Amino acid sequence: MVIEKDRMRRFLTMLEKDPPEHLDNYAEEIDKEVWKEVNCLGCANCCRSMTPTYSTEDIKRIATHFKMSAASFKEKWLSKSPKGEWMNKVQPCQFLDLTTNKCSIYEIRPADCAGFPHLTKKTMVEYLHVHKQNIRFCPATFLMVEKMMQKLCEGSIEEVDE
Repeated sequence: MVIEKDRMRRFLTMLEKDPPEHLDNYAEEIDKEVWKEVNCLGCANCCRSMTPTYSTEDIKRIATHFKMSAASFKEKWLSKSPKGEWMNKVQPCQFLDLTTNKCSIYEIRPADCAGFPHLTKKTMVEYLHVHKQNIRFCPATFLMVEKMMQKLCEGSIEEVDE
């Protein structure tokens, strides 16, 4: 598995250096296939082993939900990363129900969580470095990269309407 992930990271580096035309279109097409096969509730690796970054808006929204000040919320659950971003103090995420793999604040979760695993962010080439990291944790990202490799490396590129 490690060898496969190394191969995938090399593939993503190749895409960064020389992205094919219509890469975003391919990603959208593959994204639909991936979500037919992956159920996040069966995994929750993102919540178990990663932490989202919290924007100021996220902090205000979630703190209000808990009837706390933003400062109290940060003091209780967050710490600043070396880059100055607000992140969870603990892993797994304090809002993850470890029995059901469900988020206890799903409706108001951080934007970073709502967008994860960022498979179809525009432009994709700007998120390839994120996918390199996420293939270690996220089956959806792993499957997306695997399908992208098949599509682009095995000569099965078809014209995708823009």
